[in-house]
Amino acid sequence: MSSATEAAPFDTGHRAILPAEERKVIIASSLGTVFEWYDFYLYATLAPFFASLFFPKGNDTAALLSAFATYAAGFLVRPFGALVFGRIGDLVGRKYTFLITIMVMGLATAAVGIMPTYASVGILAPIILVTLRLLQGLALGGEYGGAATYVAEHAPDDKRGYATSWIQTTATIGFFLSLLVIGVARGTMTTETFASWGWRIPFLISLILLAVSVYIRLKLNESPVFMRMKTAKKTSTSPLRDSFLRYPNNKYVLLALLGATAGQGVVWYTGQFYALFFLSGTLKVDYVTTYTLVGASLLIGTPFFVFFGRLSDRIGRLKIILFGCAIAAVTYFPLFKGLTHYANPALENYQQTVPVSVAADNCNFHVFVVSSTVFTPCDRTKDFLTKSGLSFTSLPAEGGADVVTRVGTNEVRGYDEAKLKGALKTTGYPPTADKKQINHAMVLLLLVIMVLYVTMVYGPIAAFLVELFPTQIRYTSMSLPYHIGNGWFGGMLPLLATAMVAASGNIYQGLWYPIVVAIITVIVGALFLKEGKDVKIRDEKF
Repeated sequence: MSSATEAAPFDTGHRAILPAEERKVIIASSLGTVFEWYDFYLYATLAPFFASLFFPKGNDTAALLSAFATYAAGFLVRPFGALVFGRIGDLVGRKYTFLITIMVMGLATAAVGIMPTYASVGILAPIILVTLRLLQGLALGGEYGGAATYVAEHAPDDKRGYATSWIQTTATIGFFLSLLVIGVARGTMTTETFASWGWRIPFLISLILLAVSVYIRLKLNESPVFMRMKTAKKTSTSPLRDSFLRYPNNKYVLLALLGATAGQGVVWYTGQFYALFFLSGTLKVDYVTTYTLVGASLLIGTPFFVFFGRLSDRIGRLKIILFGCAIAAVTYFPLFKGLTHYANPALENYQQTVPVSVAADNCNFHVFVVSSTVFTPCDRTKDFLTKSGLSFTSLPAEGGADVVTRVGTNEVRGYDEAKLKGALKTTGYPPTADKKQINHAMVLLLLVIMVLYVTMVYGPIAAFLVELFPTQIRYTSMSLPYHIGNGWFGGMLPLLATAMVAASGNIYQGLWYPIVVAIITVIVGALFLKEGKDVKIRDEKF
């Protein structure tokens, strides 16, 4: 952070901020936010385990979708956290608000580590899990806007993109930290032990991280820009009304969502989470290789958050964000097909040489599974093929059979898992990716490319959002579009993409969701949003 820390002290209009204090603000805010993201993404990384621990058995794909639906619940509630904590932050202050959010997040995460499973308490298990996910989502909904606003209001105007870009690294670092802790836990115990109780360790570690984060944040001062506004008695008496019911602020909230954060959200989750799920779930790459490759791509790509944040101070935020969305939309299909080619060439060859079809009409689509859910033979067959990472063609039902599955020249009438496995085996299906055939360098390159897209859209986004709104309503106004874009558009991606794959029988079908959203963002952002890098936050008149 040399360029920010070498600057001379600057005057906010209330008191001067020394470079050392600016550095402290960036580090303290970033470390706390790393912890928040670590907590939030533990669940996402362990979703395949939760599918069997906290939901009824009977259909693995449906159980995984239920786990993703619970994961998505935390994202869906994030905008409400933005409203609740954003309002408090604009009324009371930035510092104390994100002290509350970090406490809620840490305690809810630690509680996951001690909660009972479905085998112990039945339907109460997913209810408890959903409740804890909702608390996490509410907390994260208030955290990001506070941290970004706090840093931006301390930063010099000409280095705002650079300063806030350090906050943007925290999501990826938190994700990397979750992979590291889970990887160490899984690597130091047997598969059975980890599945039984070892998965709880990463959640309980949150208590230690929580204590450190709270201690660091207690040492911070309130934002000087907020204090100057409060001293002048110019705080908003109703941040929610002023943000969402008063023109032009409400217009900019909507445009920020559709023209920036929606596309940014889907690019973020495609490049990191969906790529991980695709490698491990669809391509059957072992978890050690998957975590290593994804973790390495994150390490390589993370400095580019700061690079693009600094670049945005020179050329503007909007053009970088929109270019990242556009290039992602154009290249996702070849990138993911490239992952298949280099990570599991045997599966790619199998799909090209062995046609698979399912003929049935009585097929249902299950998103959230409960104990009373009934699975038809078609449901079970498609579940079997989907979790095998296979694309298949859906055909009309054939008379006299609930479902007819053809694997090459093999025909299986009705749902018979043993016969389906036999058909796959006789036709040369590779049940796992052969480590010797994985082209690690090319897989890593493809993952790094997708992470670079993430850094382009995410690195400048905090500064861009901060600059759209006045100090009186900044926390509230920027938090809502950010968390709808990331929480709803981005957070729903694993669930919707997996659902689209299962429904269509095409392992790449889920990519249409982020592609369409990214294209919409490029169009809206280019037509209706303007650059704001020259906005003078520290000179704002009250």
